[in-house]
Amino acid sequence: MSNASMTMGGTEVTVTISDLGWKFIHWGLGLFITGFVVGFIPILHYFPGAQAGDVGPVFLKNVTLWWGCPAILAEMTLKTGSLGMVAIGLCYLAAVRQGTSPNPSRQERFALTLCAGGLVAEFVTAGVGYAVCNMVWPNFYFEPVQAGKNTWLALQGLSILVFFVGACYAVAGVRRAAPQRR
Repeated sequence: MSNASMTMGGTEVTVTISDLGWKFIHWGLGLFITGFVVGFIPILHYFPGAQAGDVGPVFLKNVTLWWGCPAILAEMTLKTGSLGMVAIGLCYLAAVRQGTSPNPSRQERFALTLCAGGLVAEFVTAGVGYAVCNMVWPNFYFEPVQAGKNTWLALQGLSILVFFVGACYAVAGVRRAAPQRR
């Protein structure tokens, strides 16, 4: 089986395409479960609104874009991104089964860090970023405070971009590792 060595903390670690595939699957499944749990936040968010009854016209103007809860973007990003990571991992494992698995490149090994880090950063940015932006621009999410929304979305967008770059590296690695079937 092909492998590549890398040094971590003075110790040489061997990384194979198979190891990389399993790590993508491991992280992807863990982040999918996190996204599933985050999916309960909108449900919990709707309870007080349903009990209050009067949401007001400003909120109703904004609800079409935001679906009424700040956790929606983080939830969807975690779920779709993590399933993409599982798919990438399975593609790596399929390439190994076909018998053609070159050494993983530096970008491929770094892709896992970018993908997982980008999704974790999206989750943290959505929660902590929301709290910080809400301190600077009180009630920015439910009122038309464009500076707060733009800042919060830009931070989340950067996290998603980190994931996307990692996914591009990983897909390029899968294409390189997989046999050419046409």
